[in-house]
Amino acid sequence: MEKRIDTAVGKLQEFEAIFNPQSVAVIGASDDPAKLGYHVIKSLVAGGFPGKIFPINPGRKEVFGLPAFSSPDLVPEKIDLAIVVLPAKLVPEVLEACGRKGIKGAVLIAGGFKEIEDKSGEKMQEEITQLANRAGIKVIGPNTFGMFNLHRKLNASFTPDFSQMEPGSISLVSQSGGIAHLLGFLAQRERVGLGKVFGLGNRCNIDFAEMLECLVEDPETKVIAMYIEGLDNPRRLIDTAQKVRGRKPLLVYKAGRSQASDKASKSHTGSLAGNYEIYQGAFRQAGMLTVESSEELLDAAKILALCPLPRGNRVAVLSGQAGLAMVASDFCEREGLVLAPFSEDTQRQINELLPPLTIRTNPVDLGPAWYNAEAMRGIIQLVLSDENIDAMIFCIVYASINRHLTKMLIELFETESKKKPILTCISAPEGIWDDDIRSLQNVGVVNFSTPERAAQALGNLIRYSKISGE
Repeated sequence: MEKRIDTAVGKLQEFEAIFNPQSVAVIGASDDPAKLGYHVIKSLVAGGFPGKIFPINPGRKEVFGLPAFSSPDLVPEKIDLAIVVLPAKLVPEVLEACGRKGIKGAVLIAGGFKEIEDKSGEKMQEEITQLANRAGIKVIGPNTFGMFNLHRKLNASFTPDFSQMEPGSISLVSQSGGIAHLLGFLAQRERVGLGKVFGLGNRCNIDFAEMLECLVEDPETKVIAMYIEGLDNPRRLIDTAQKVRGRKPLLVYKAGRSQASDKASKSHTGSLAGNYEIYQGAFRQAGMLTVESSEELLDAAKILALCPLPRGNRVAVLSGQAGLAMVASDFCEREGLVLAPFSEDTQRQINELLPPLTIRTNPVDLGPAWYNAEAMRGIIQLVLSDENIDAMIFCIVYASINRHLTKMLIELFETESKKKPILTCISAPEGIWDDDIRSLQNVGVVNFSTPERAAQALGNLIRYSKISGE
């Protein structure tokens, strides 16, 4: 077992059983792949959870090769976290047993609470909330896919595949399990490090505001991203965000701008979405960065996790192809960024390195230099050293003649990326530059699939720099 890492400071202490459990009970564990209890315990075992795992199933003596118990009461050792995969009607009795056992954290994957139209669901959620509060149990859910903390190899969800992700410094708090999966799989494909992901679901006694208070103190979290459908107490979240303003980036993607999605929100997690425009205005006033899509949420989180904050909004665009430069420039302008002129000395030296047939002012069309490593190195260094430039977007597409270009970029950007934000849009067939793009991100250069996404992400980075400086 790994040595326990004590991160319990302030609010974190209340979440220790959820963030860093040393033992987990799966109540409803199963060997049947057709049941969620199978996939939950597989997530823990296959994910390499280093602590103790206790399957709870009264009909089995063994599950997944581990000794099974009929009740958490009968487990002879301490249990920190319980994952409950049972019908809603059995949850109150289970929570009472967890309270007797002294369990302080629970993940309620069961549905059938206030998200259903029947009033009995709302009544049952009130009951389990009271039971959990009396026993001092912090609850993720109900009606959730679960959660994971990859820094501890803890996958407390019904999706074993999440364990394959590389841990990072972004924490995601999502009201929707579907959006959490969408963002998780997108992050996996695009090599974005998600360290902690929480599916809050119906929010029994842990809401967005409480998660924010905790994650602001969490040393493993650099950026906090939230997907919100509806809030039972919006004022608390806004007040909390105002109190922690500027300490860490807080990104919010709010659904519910249409009547249809407002109605869907009520049936999904039991909360009305509320007036979209009012929420957006209040979020911005509290220092939250609001985004308009799942991709933008992930892109903004990625750039805020990896890049230094710029001094201003003056951007240089360099591209091996004029089309990419034009698109990046258009979106920079849309984001309120300025393509500033280079200093006279920088411009003179760029003119010497580039032939006259190319665009040599900002944006720069590298033309023939895009397969001349030395010329490209010189131009990039000139631009990054220019005091008129606060950040750079570099776009290049693959051709066999420049196959080894990225090796030069890794070497060059390893030191330069610590001074100013460097964004790349490096496009190649699958398997050609994948490892090099990963190496670039390891030295603080952020790659995006399109120049539009790069410009939009840079806009969010600059907007946060203003928030943190207020």
